[in-house]
Amino acid sequence: METLIDIQKLLKQFGIFVYIGNRQSDIIMMEHEIRELYENGLISIEEFQRALLVLNAEKNNN
Repeated sequence: METLIDIQKLLKQFGIFVYIGNRQSDIIMMEHEIRELYENGLISIEEFQRALLVLNAEKNNN
């Protein structure tokens, strides 16, 4: 997982589509959804960590 699109694809596998219309808000909501998936045991620790790294990088780029 290396891009925001990869995270969107991961979320899509679980029927989660995030579009608020504001990029920063979208990133925050994606982070929340990724945390929920991890806490419920639906994604691995590796997927969780990679997703957070990508999301944090995206937050810092804006």
